[in-house]
Amino acid sequence: MSSGNRQKNSLHRSELGRADASTTLRHNRRRLRNRKLLTVAICTSLALAVPPWSGKAHADAIWDRWQAADAAVAKGDPSAAVPHWKFLVEHYASKGDWESAALFSGRLNEYFDQTKDYEQAIRYYELENEYWLKFGKDWGAADLQRADQIRTIAELYMTVSDTETLRKRSAPVSGKLAKYEPEYGSYIGLYSERDPKMQNYFDRSEQFYGKKHALYLAYSPVNATFPKEYATRAKQAGAALQIAWEPSEGLDAVTESVVRSWAKGAKEAGIPIFLRYASEMNGDWVKWHGDPQLYIEKFRMVHDMMAQEAPNVAMVWSPADVPIYAMDAYYPGDDYVDWVGVSLYTEPYENGDPQQANMQATSPIERLDYLYNKFADRKPIMLSESGVSHYANKPDESFADYGLLNLQRLYEIMPAKYPRLKSITYFNVNLAMTESKNNYSLRDNDAIYKLYKQMIASPFYLNKVENGAKPADLRGNVPVDGNHAFTKSTHITPFVKIPDIYIGKLEYYVNGKLIETQTNPPFGIDLKAGDVPEGSVIELAVYNKQGSKVTSKSFPIRSDISIMLNGKELAFEQPPVIREGNTLTPIRAIFEAMGATVKWDAATRTATAQKGTTTVAVQVGSDTALLNNVPATLEMPAQLINDSTMVPARFAAEAFGGAVSWDGDTRTVQINNDGKAVAQKADAAAWSTAVVTSQGEGDEPQNGARLVAWFKLQFAKIAKWWGDFA
Repeated sequence: MSSGNRQKNSLHRSELGRADASTTLRHNRRRLRNRKLLTVAICTSLALAVPPWSGKAHADAIWDRWQAADAAVAKGDPSAAVPHWKFLVEHYASKGDWESAALFSGRLNEYFDQTKDYEQAIRYYELENEYWLKFGKDWGAADLQRADQIRTIAELYMTVSDTETLRKRSAPVSGKLAKYEPEYGSYIGLYSERDPKMQNYFDRSEQFYGKKHALYLAYSPVNATFPKEYATRAKQAGAALQIAWEPSEGLDAVTESVVRSWAKGAKEAGIPIFLRYASEMNGDWVKWHGDPQLYIEKFRMVHDMMAQEAPNVAMVWSPADVPIYAMDAYYPGDDYVDWVGVSLYTEPYENGDPQQANMQATSPIERLDYLYNKFADRKPIMLSESGVSHYANKPDESFADYGLLNLQRLYEIMPAKYPRLKSITYFNVNLAMTESKNNYSLRDNDAIYKLYKQMIASPFYLNKVENGAKPADLRGNVPVDGNHAFTKSTHITPFVKIPDIYIGKLEYYVNGKLIETQTNPPFGIDLKAGDVPEGSVIELAVYNKQGSKVTSKSFPIRSDISIMLNGKELAFEQPPVIREGNTLTPIRAIFEAMGATVKWDAATRTATAQKGTTTVAVQVGSDTALLNNVPATLEMPAQLINDSTMVPARFAAEAFGGAVSWDGDTRTVQINNDGKAVAQKADAAAWSTAVVTSQGEGDEPQNGARLVAWFKLQFAKIAKWWGDFA
């Protein structure tokens, strides 16, 4: 929050003074609409008094619809008004009368909201916003917020180790990372100054929160010198700084000499600095609001000075999450911005006051939508400051369940849903009876404190700022949608949102079997690859606190077979597959990992591998391989899948002397070729086997079949050579 006036986060969360949730939202919006409807009615009456002769019948029909709707409402039967309101919306929209179309959309969304027909209510809330925008007004922002409050959402995300997918999902459209941008994963940041135990001793983070943070937040006015003490302590902790640099005396105080002097101090700090200059400019609670052109001019000047004097500084342009339609005018341009940030808070009451708007139905997820969709394709996104209130101080009311639910959404769901969200800084403060009157302090609630430490312990949360950073375990999140697969094991995280706000129970089913039930956050389950055979479906059933099922949704889910060679997992462009009960693996990746060289003969479609005195040849479509020119029968013919030659797993493992086993729980092929025996497991049903024998071994029928196959392979090679010669 902006130093000196942090009330903005609550005082200005509504658009045009209207509250943005529940009863207050509807009452304020209704007063506005009634005034406008009266104006429109008067204008319409005057127009009908002297209509053009050619349009009289049509005008009367419209007026009849209007009167019929009003009469139905007056009789206490608003349902009878609905078809008339729908007609009027369509009529005025077709005529380009966006104001009238918006007003009648408002009648419909309020009716459907009150009758709990939420799908229809959402439709007309969104239409009302659309029509207001076409009318040139931003009066529909609160309608969008209400639509999000009553929207039912059920989504699943899972952890995977597919680094290429994770990299692509997290990359900008250009493919070029910004300054200090991680490849994937997210930096953890903290505002600790008002934590009584930690204060600004940043090297205490591991002691109190179980992990070092990548960056720490400090506030500094433009008219002060560079905050050297903060930088020194950050450097001691091996961390970066995010500095909220605020022109509290107005934009005119931001002069070249002031900026250049400050930039030299930033360079001398010798650490990465995220400079959040003049943030929350879209809100009228800051002095630098109101002149977008001057703001842009000053921002660009600051950028240019930092580029000249302090190359360790990354420029962060950071509006508040509201007013959403006011932020665009202040954007300085892509050439002047490294990161796009946002101040975003989650709290149960507006200003911590139950007499104002009830915000419990709003989550942090949808608050990011507008900014993320606007900028994330080309800029990394950070939550410059964010917090979840677990206590409303004014009514002296605990919201621990609300806090836990939304803290998990902030740290587990948001980075999964928004892969370009690459830094989150937590505003760790109890504001008591000042400013927003909310308690965001992690330490003031044991369950909140424990959950925060648990979530940031994940390697996904990076604790060192560096270009191209990524999680140490290389894992990240993807949607559960059948388009991605996990190996060995995964953690499933649900994002559930219902109009009832609080979740009573979640049930998880895999292939129709109930595997877990949860009643309290944090929500999520762990699955092993063996729990997810081919063609699996996971179902999520959602109940409210009254025990009623609100929704259920099914998702296709896939697991891939993994290959471990001497304890290290191998990566494949084409993962192993199961065909007709046989495990097929790509031989090139395995053979090369075992130290062999592999050549491909496109004419005969034959892969030949050699290591020392051992040579292995496999022809696509043949069920016989050659091991030092000795035929070896494969249980299933070699196949070409996505340009990879695939053979039964045991043959690929044993061809160069590897010992092999199968872990059915994690669907893992374990190969050991370092001379140590590997225990053979009894899960033979999943295996494809290959009989590999020396000359003279086996019975006659097997030897005869192998000899025929060997001759076929040789004739194919001769034909290829003859073709080349000819």
